[in-house]
This record gives sequence, structure tokens and C-alpha cells, in this order.
Amino acid sequence: MRIGIMSFAHLHAESYIHNLKSIVGVEVIGFSDTDPVRGDRASREYESRWFPEHEALLAERPDAVLICSENANHRELVELAAAAGAHVLCEKPIEVSCESARAMREACDRAGVHFMTAFPMRFDINIRAAREVMARGELGEVYAINGVNHSENPYRHRAWFAQKALAGGGAVMDHTVHLLDLYRWFLGSEVVEVYAEVGNPFYPDEIDVDSAGLVTLTFATGVFASIDCSWSRPTSYPRFGHLKMELFGDRGALSVDAFAQHLRVWSGALERTPSWIGWGDNPDLAMIKAFVASVHEDREPPVTWRDGYEALRVALACYQSAERGEPVALGSPPEG
Repeated sequence: MRIGIMSFAHLHAESYIHNLKSIVGVEVIGFSDTDPVRGDRASREYESRWFPEHEALLAERPDAVLICSENANHRELVELAAAAGAHVLCEKPIEVSCESARAMREACDRAGVHFMTAFPMRFDINIRAAREVMARGELGEVYAINGVNHSENPYRHRAWFAQKALAGGGAVMDHTVHLLDLYRWFLGSEVVEVYAEVGNPFYPDEIDVDSAGLVTLTFATGVFASIDCSWSRPTSYPRFGHLKMELFGDRGALSVDAFAQHLRVWSGALERTPSWIGWGDNPDLAMIKAFVASVHEDREPPVTWRDGYEALRVALACYQSAERGEPVALGSPPEG
């Protein structure tokens, strides 16, 4: 199977190209990027062929592509890939507007290619174990979920994360979608109401987008959930960020820390600041393997366009709620 990466704008492209190369039977034909500085650097660092134009990569007729561009450029690249007959794994959030997200689905449907949303946390061993506990009924009826997703500010590594036109927002757009997707996956239910407080308490003099948000969600089943999302981790923090959840039922409660499997490393080069080196599983690799399998078997991937779309709808509703200062009711999603 021949696979390429379209754009190295997103941080995750660095992990994805490394993991792709480790999968038996996958040929990484290279990556495309219209930014010459970024393209040259990535080509040298990852010893991979660089295509300065996306069309040049697609001319190599890849079976599938991973799209890692700026959020607002996803639609363009998905439409190009679909027209070339390449199946798509697209970074999250899948776009910055519902209109563009729907256009992406239509392009893939017309071309007969599959679309998978890149939600690697579904493949984390700790998250999957928690879902199995819940599925067995050990928590009883679940009433509420609390979740946190914090990280370092990604704009220090990729400036576009703090540009609303390209990113669609800040920390709320970046981090709400991960937890929301897990909540939907755990509960098998959709959000019907969103209330959010959104602000920029951490970098008011550096960026013009939000750096934190507190979100409350009501699901159709009546479950109440919260998301604490932020770019609050300093550059001296031992790892880029973390994701945690607490689930509460009438028979018990469960706490899960997706990145708890790590070693604390002290080094003289770090000037007394420790680093946390993960020793657990690799959800990025597991996700990409699942995508490759879905392409090989010509079946719907385990995380679909719908999953990415519902996460986007909630993220956008967070900003609407914060602007209005009141809860926002979500209408029924489109069919398909």
C-alpha cells in the first residue's frame, strides 16, 4: 500500500510519518507541503521525499493520504485527494465550519473513498480499558463525566495554531474535540446542549485566540459532562500535556489518565527540570494501523466523518455559547 502525507503544518505529522514507516507492507511515498522552509526541514529530518505541490504527490497515485494541514485548509486537500481516488485520514478538527466539513463528505462520497477522522485517543489502551469497564456495566447507570485536556501552547511550535482564520479558534477548538469524541463513543449518545466560558487567561499579551475554556454538555440520554481544556502547561512542563477523565455511575466511579504510563527522567542537560518519558502503548500507531486495515479491506474506518463532524459542531457551539453568554441547543445533525 502506497501512502503519502499532505502538509507538515500539524505537529502530529511528525509522529505519523515515523509510525507509517514502521508498518509492514506500507510504502511512504513522501509528503507534500507548499511551505518551502517547512518542507525542506521535514525532508531532511525525516529522510522523506518532499513534493512542493500537493498535486505532484497525488500524481504518484497513492492509495491513501494523511492530511495534516492547517485546519482551514483541510477541505481543499480532502477534495484534491478524493478526486485522485485516495482514501483520507484527516487531522482534527476536520475543518473550521460545518459547511466545509459537509463539502468534504460529499467529495469523498462522490469519489467512493473512505474518510477517517484522526482521533488517536480512541486507540489508547487506558481509554479502551475504561470503555470496557463501562460497557460491562460495572459503573451502573452513568450520570456524569468530568474531563481535562491541557497542553503546552502549540503556537510556539506552529504559529498558525494562534491564527483564528487558519485554526478556527484556540484551545477550545484544539482540545474540546478529543474529549467530546470519547464521551460520544462511551455513551453512544449525542450532545443536545452546550454551555461554555471561553477566554485567554494565559497568554493575553501574545495571542488573540482563546487559551482556556470550561465547557458543560448535556447529552440526549441526560448525562451531564464537563470539559476543562487549555493551553496552560508551561514550556518547562515535563511533557506536552495530558488527558484525564472521571466517570460517575450509580454503582461506582472510574478515573482514567491516558498518559499515566511514564518514567520521570532527570538529566543534567535539563537543569533540574525532569521529563516524563512514556513507556505505554502508541495510540498514533494503533490508529494508523486501523486506517491502513480499513483501506486494505475496503470498509468503513472505525472513526468516521460523522465522528469528526459531531466534535466540530460542539466546538463551534462552545464559541457561540461564550459569545451569547447562554446555553446553545444543538439541532439534529444532517443525515448520512
